[in-house]
Amino acid sequence: MDASRLVDRMLAGERTALARLMTLVEGRAAAVPEVMSRIYARTGRAQVIGITGPPGAGKSTLVDRLATHLRAAGRKIGIVAVDPSSPFSGGAVLGDRIRMQSHFLDPDVFIRSISTRGSHGGIPRATRDIVRLFDAFGMDVVLVETVGVGQTELDIMQLAETVVVVLVPEAGDAVQVMKAGLLEIADVFVVNKADREGADRLEQELLQMLAMRGGAPWSVPVLRTQARDGTGTAAVLAAVEGHRAHARAGVDADAARRVRDVLDILDEEIERRLRAGVAAGADGIAPVLDAVREGTVDPYAAAVRILDDPTALGAILGGRRHG
Repeated sequence: MDASRLVDRMLAGERTALARLMTLVEGRAAAVPEVMSRIYARTGRAQVIGITGPPGAGKSTLVDRLATHLRAAGRKIGIVAVDPSSPFSGGAVLGDRIRMQSHFLDPDVFIRSISTRGSHGGIPRATRDIVRLFDAFGMDVVLVETVGVGQTELDIMQLAETVVVVLVPEAGDAVQVMKAGLLEIADVFVVNKADREGADRLEQELLQMLAMRGGAPWSVPVLRTQARDGTGTAAVLAAVEGHRAHARAGVDADAARRVRDVLDILDEEIERRLRAGVAAGADGIAPVLDAVREGTVDPYAAAVRILDDPTALGAILGGRRHG
């Protein structure tokens, strides 16, 4: 079945079509730009919440509890659980869906696990498009759970309206290492497994970090939870809703996000065309690559030479083969 028909079926409410489109998107199929262009006008309605933190912090359990609260309020939910990639298959290996079994049979909850495929930002490029598919499908809220957290893992901040950073008492020393990244991405801090020793210390460290920042328009809350039994999780959702109201009262974040989307899409599409053009031996590229292989031209000079040659660059991006 072609992608266009799948889009029609997905927009009509067919879950199997949604799942097949997600598979196309995750595989970065050639039809992805066409699919996303068709659904784009139906996006921008869903609330996107990012949940991130180190492995073992209880992110999946918290997502499960938040989903329960949201469903009790009658909201339809999409969940994107980003798992580390298997080094052999490239597929997701942790299977966060196993931890969310209580929602399996709920027709208004759709859970999708995807692999990082080596993404350094904690989330793969396909995540953005899967979130949009959920949005176009009519989900009210999309929860995005990501692996890890650190100073370079800022992708989730650009994707989600609100980012919840989940930590556990054992992460106290790691907080100092991750300080700059945490402060930049967190809209809500959660100290999970708060019944454990060290929870008070971690909470105070976070509060001190936030106090030193000063002058921020949004006062980032530090909340304690025991996600396993649901303690404190309703307060997390309340904080998320508070942050969303705050953010929407300010600048047009959606406009800035749309501009970023253009740049992200260009970045991916240019990379795809460059790789395809190089592999196909596009006009003007073969001699430069031969020189690189022979060691007479270094890779940096070769890249500049290609970029400065409109004919070669146009051939690569346009996919015209040599000869």
